[in-house]
Amino acid sequence: MIQTVSMKRLLPLLAILLVFFGCAQSQDCPENINKLPMYGKLSNLKKCKEQIAFDNDFIALVDKQYKKREQGADHMVMRGWQYLRSQKLDTAMMRFNQAWLLDSTNYQIYWGYGDLLGMQKLFKQSIPYFEIALKINSKDAKLWQDVSTTYGNVFYETRDKKYLDLAINSLKKAIALDPKNPNLYGQLTAAYSYVMQKDSAQKYLKLTDKLDPNAVNQK
Repeated sequence: MIQTVSMKRLLPLLAILLVFFGCAQSQDCPENINKLPMYGKLSNLKKCKEQIAFDNDFIALVDKQYKKREQGADHMVMRGWQYLRSQKLDTAMMRFNQAWLLDSTNYQIYWGYGDLLGMQKLFKQSIPYFEIALKINSKDAKLWQDVSTTYGNVFYETRDKKYLDLAINSLKKAIALDPKNPNLYGQLTAAYSYVMQKDSAQKYLKLTDKLDPNAVNQK
Protein backbone atom coordinates (compact mmCIF):
# COMPACT_ATOMS: atom_id res chain seq x y z
CA MET A 1 0.00 0.00 0.00
CA ILE A 2 1.29 3.44 -0.94
CA GLN A 3 1.04 5.90 1.92
CA THR A 4 2.61 9.31 2.37
CA VAL A 5 3.91 10.68 5.63
CA SER A 6 1.37 13.49 5.46
CA MET A 7 -1.48 10.98 5.30
CA LYS A 8 -0.24 9.25 8.44
CA ARG A 9 -0.49 12.59 10.22
CA LEU A 10 -3.72 13.53 8.52
CA LEU A 11 -5.84 10.52 9.48
CA PRO A 12 -5.66 11.09 13.26
CA LEU A 13 -6.58 14.72 12.63
CA LEU A 14 -9.59 13.60 10.63
CA ALA A 15 -10.67 11.41 13.52
CA ILE A 16 -10.57 14.41 15.86
CA LEU A 17 -12.49 16.52 13.37
CA LEU A 18 -15.17 13.84 13.13
CA VAL A 19 -15.77 13.99 16.86
CA PHE A 20 -15.82 17.80 16.82
CA PHE A 21 -18.14 17.90 13.85
CA GLY A 22 -20.52 15.47 15.53
CA CYS A 23 -20.89 17.97 18.39
CA ALA A 24 -21.47 20.90 16.06
CA GLN A 25 -24.28 19.46 13.98
CA SER A 26 -27.70 21.03 13.69
CA GLN A 27 -30.71 19.52 15.44
CA ASP A 28 -31.85 17.97 12.15
CA CYS A 29 -28.80 15.70 12.06
CA PRO A 30 -29.23 12.16 13.43
CA GLU A 31 -26.95 11.72 16.44
CA ASN A 32 -24.20 9.11 16.59
CA ILE A 33 -24.92 7.97 13.06
CA ASN A 34 -21.20 7.34 12.57
CA LYS A 35 -21.39 4.65 15.26
CA LEU A 36 -23.85 2.58 13.23
CA PRO A 37 -22.85 0.22 10.39
CA MET A 38 -23.03 1.99 7.03
CA TYR A 39 -24.22 5.06 8.95
CA GLY A 40 -27.54 3.33 9.62
CA LYS A 41 -28.31 2.69 5.94
CA LEU A 42 -30.03 -0.63 6.60
CA SER A 43 -32.24 1.18 9.12
CA ASN A 44 -33.09 3.85 6.53
CA LEU A 45 -31.42 6.66 8.48
CA LYS A 46 -30.60 9.74 6.42
CA LYS A 47 -27.69 12.10 6.90
CA CYS A 48 -28.22 15.83 7.16
CA LYS A 49 -26.57 18.31 4.79
CA GLU A 50 -23.74 19.04 7.22
CA GLN A 51 -22.88 15.35 7.56
CA ILE A 52 -22.94 14.84 3.80
CA ALA A 53 -20.73 17.90 3.29
CA PHE A 54 -18.23 16.59 5.82
CA ASP A 55 -18.18 13.20 4.07
CA ASN A 56 -17.43 14.94 0.78
CA ASP A 57 -14.62 16.95 2.36
CA PHE A 58 -13.15 13.77 3.83
CA ILE A 59 -13.27 11.96 0.48
CA ALA A 60 -11.71 14.92 -1.32
CA LEU A 61 -8.89 15.01 1.22
CA VAL A 62 -8.21 11.30 0.77
CA ASP A 63 -8.25 11.71 -3.02
CA LYS A 64 -5.41 14.22 -2.70
CA GLN A 65 -3.29 11.79 -0.70
CA TYR A 66 -3.88 8.50 -2.50
CA LYS A 67 -3.78 7.52 -6.14
CA LYS A 68 -6.81 5.29 -5.51
CA ARG A 69 -9.55 5.54 -2.91
CA GLU A 70 -9.22 1.82 -2.31
CA GLN A 71 -5.83 2.49 -0.73
CA GLY A 72 -7.38 4.89 1.77
CA ALA A 73 -10.13 2.34 2.44
CA ASP A 74 -7.54 -0.37 3.11
CA HIS A 75 -5.88 1.88 5.66
CA MET A 76 -9.18 2.60 7.41
CA VAL A 77 -10.04 -1.11 7.47
CA MET A 78 -6.67 -1.87 9.02
CA ARG A 79 -7.29 0.77 11.69
CA GLY A 80 -10.78 -0.60 12.25
CA TRP A 81 -9.43 -4.07 13.03
CA GLN A 82 -6.81 -2.57 15.34
CA TYR A 83 -9.41 -0.69 17.36
CA LEU A 84 -11.71 -3.72 17.41
CA ARG A 85 -8.95 -5.88 18.87
CA SER A 86 -8.36 -3.16 21.47
CA GLN A 87 -12.06 -3.27 22.43
CA LYS A 88 -12.54 0.35 21.27
CA LEU A 89 -15.73 -0.51 19.46
CA ASP A 90 -17.09 2.97 18.70
CA THR A 91 -13.79 4.06 17.18
CA ALA A 92 -13.56 0.81 15.21
CA MET A 93 -17.04 1.41 13.81
CA MET A 94 -16.10 4.94 12.73
CA ARG A 95 -13.05 3.65 10.89
CA PHE A 96 -15.02 0.92 9.10
CA ASN A 97 -17.60 3.53 8.14
CA GLN A 98 -14.91 5.79 6.71
CA ALA A 99 -13.64 2.83 4.71
CA TRP A 100 -17.18 2.22 3.45
CA LEU A 101 -17.37 5.80 2.19
CA LEU A 102 -14.21 5.22 0.18
CA ASP A 103 -14.82 1.70 -1.15
CA SER A 104 -18.13 -0.04 -0.48
CA THR A 105 -16.90 -3.16 -2.35
CA ASN A 106 -14.32 -4.06 0.31
CA TYR A 107 -15.69 -7.21 1.95
CA GLN A 108 -13.67 -6.73 5.13
CA ILE A 109 -15.76 -3.67 5.98
CA TYR A 110 -18.93 -5.78 6.30
CA TRP A 111 -16.97 -8.50 8.07
CA GLY A 112 -15.85 -5.84 10.53
CA TYR A 113 -19.43 -4.69 11.04
CA GLY A 114 -20.48 -8.27 11.74
CA ASP A 115 -17.73 -8.90 14.26
CA LEU A 116 -18.39 -5.55 15.98
CA LEU A 117 -22.07 -6.32 16.43
CA GLY A 118 -21.18 -9.81 17.62
CA MET A 119 -18.91 -8.36 20.29
CA GLN A 120 -21.96 -6.42 21.47
CA LYS A 121 -23.93 -9.71 21.48
CA LEU A 122 -26.13 -8.42 18.66
CA PHE A 123 -25.73 -11.69 16.81
CA LYS A 124 -28.91 -11.67 14.73
CA GLN A 125 -28.30 -8.07 13.70
CA SER A 126 -24.82 -9.01 12.49
CA ILE A 127 -26.03 -11.64 10.01
CA PRO A 128 -26.98 -9.25 7.13
CA TYR A 129 -23.50 -7.75 7.16
CA PHE A 130 -21.83 -11.15 7.06
CA GLU A 131 -24.09 -12.05 4.14
CA ILE A 132 -22.92 -8.96 2.24
CA ALA A 133 -19.29 -9.84 2.96
CA LEU A 134 -19.81 -13.36 1.61
CA LYS A 135 -21.48 -12.07 -1.55
CA ILE A 136 -18.36 -10.06 -2.26
CA ASN A 137 -15.85 -12.73 -1.24
CA SER A 138 -16.80 -16.29 -0.38
CA LYS A 139 -13.21 -17.57 -0.54
CA ASP A 140 -11.99 -16.51 2.91
CA ALA A 141 -11.95 -19.40 5.40
CA LYS A 142 -11.65 -17.13 8.43
CA LEU A 143 -14.73 -15.21 7.33
CA TRP A 144 -16.72 -18.44 7.09
CA GLN A 145 -15.45 -19.39 10.55
CA ASP A 146 -16.71 -16.10 12.01
CA VAL A 147 -20.03 -16.55 10.22
CA SER A 148 -20.31 -20.01 11.76
CA THR A 149 -19.61 -18.61 15.22
CA THR A 150 -22.38 -16.05 14.72
CA TYR A 151 -24.90 -18.68 13.66
CA GLY A 152 -23.83 -20.80 16.61
CA ASN A 153 -24.45 -17.93 19.01
CA VAL A 154 -27.89 -17.33 17.53
CA PHE A 155 -28.60 -21.04 18.02
CA TYR A 156 -27.57 -20.81 21.69
CA GLU A 157 -29.95 -17.87 22.12
CA THR A 158 -32.93 -19.26 20.22
CA ARG A 159 -32.42 -23.03 20.17
CA ASP A 160 -33.62 -22.85 16.59
CA LYS A 161 -31.91 -25.78 14.84
CA LYS A 162 -31.77 -24.01 11.48
CA TYR A 163 -29.03 -21.77 12.88
CA LEU A 164 -27.03 -24.78 14.03
CA ASP A 165 -27.36 -26.24 10.53
CA LEU A 166 -26.13 -22.94 9.09
CA ALA A 167 -23.20 -22.98 11.52
CA ILE A 168 -22.27 -26.52 10.44
CA ASN A 169 -22.53 -25.67 6.75
CA SER A 170 -20.39 -22.56 7.26
CA LEU A 171 -17.69 -24.61 8.97
CA LYS A 172 -17.70 -27.06 6.09
CA LYS A 173 -17.18 -24.13 3.71
CA ALA A 174 -14.27 -22.98 5.84
CA ILE A 175 -12.72 -26.46 5.88
CA ALA A 176 -12.98 -26.72 2.11
CA LEU A 177 -10.87 -23.55 1.91
CA ASP A 178 -8.50 -24.39 4.79
CA PRO A 179 -8.45 -28.20 5.10
CA LYS A 180 -5.45 -28.34 7.44
CA ASN A 181 -6.85 -26.08 10.16
CA PRO A 182 -7.51 -28.28 13.24
CA ASN A 183 -9.62 -25.62 14.96
CA LEU A 184 -12.24 -25.83 12.22
CA TYR A 185 -12.56 -29.58 12.66
CA GLY A 186 -12.73 -29.13 16.40
CA GLN A 187 -15.58 -26.64 16.08
CA LEU A 188 -17.40 -28.97 13.72
CA THR A 189 -16.99 -31.81 16.22
CA ALA A 190 -18.61 -29.63 18.90
CA ALA A 191 -21.41 -28.56 16.55
CA TYR A 192 -22.32 -32.15 15.68
CA SER A 193 -22.38 -33.07 19.36
CA TYR A 194 -25.32 -30.67 19.79
CA VAL A 195 -27.41 -32.49 17.19
CA MET A 196 -26.50 -35.86 18.70
CA GLN A 197 -24.90 -37.08 15.49
CA LYS A 198 -22.25 -39.12 17.25
CA ASP A 199 -20.92 -40.71 14.06
CA SER A 200 -20.26 -37.32 12.50
CA ALA A 201 -18.82 -35.99 15.75
CA GLN A 202 -16.44 -38.94 16.04
CA LYS A 203 -15.46 -38.57 12.37
CA TYR A 204 -14.41 -34.97 12.77
CA LEU A 205 -12.83 -35.60 16.16
CA LYS A 206 -10.52 -38.15 14.54
CA LEU A 207 -9.66 -35.70 11.77
CA THR A 208 -8.95 -33.04 14.38
CA ASP A 209 -6.67 -35.33 16.37
CA LYS A 210 -4.67 -36.16 13.25
CA LEU A 211 -3.92 -32.48 12.77
CA ASP A 212 -3.62 -31.46 16.43
CA PRO A 213 -4.39 -33.82 19.35
CA ASN A 214 -4.75 -30.82 21.67
CA ALA A 215 -7.29 -28.91 19.58
CA VAL A 216 -10.29 -30.50 21.31
CA ASN A 217 -10.70 -31.06 25.03
CA GLN A 218 -11.09 -34.81 25.33
CA LYS A 219 -13.49 -34.44 28.27
